[in-house]
Amino acid sequence: MLGLMHVAVTAVGRDRPGIAAAVSKVLFEHGANIEDSRMAILGGHFSMMLIVATDADAQTLERDLAVAAASLDLTVAVRAVEDAASAASEGAAFTLSVYGADHPGIVYRVTEALAERSINVTDLATRVIGDDPPVYVMIMEVTVPAGLNAAALDDGLKHLGADLGVDVSLRPAEADTL
Repeated sequence: MLGLMHVAVTAVGRDRPGIAAAVSKVLFEHGANIEDSRMAILGGHFSMMLIVATDADAQTLERDLAVAAASLDLTVAVRAVEDAASAASEGAAFTLSVYGADHPGIVYRVTEALAERSINVTDLATRVIGDDPPVYVMIMEVTVPAGLNAAALDDGLKHLGADLGVDVSLRPAEADTL
């Protein structure tokens, strides 16, 4: 493809069958290739973010996606993105788990502690489970820079967890298929 560029495509709307098919059909019709994607149902709403290689301009793609999305009541956006190496490329992969009483500030305080140590969050998912009492669950994949002591990091995160009233666990990530 001549003039190949990358665009970020986002779509959000009430969950229903056919959203992924409708969006990917338009991309296919434009000869675009979905290279990186994440799709999930969050609070009854389907959300997707795609990184797409295409030679179509972003405005044309967004216009054609909006036509397809209208019948599904989706909000779509397309914007050009620069090719960039991930900050996660150097260091060791770990999984960080947080469980405890649900309250505001858990994500902020934990991610702030990671950012202060130059730890990159590569994936983060949260969910509230149950209702008597509700339990907050957060699972993260992070990249710990080489030279940072994982045991000391784990100890510091456990102290933060105690301050927040949650249990925090840091362990080396297992190899995934993706």
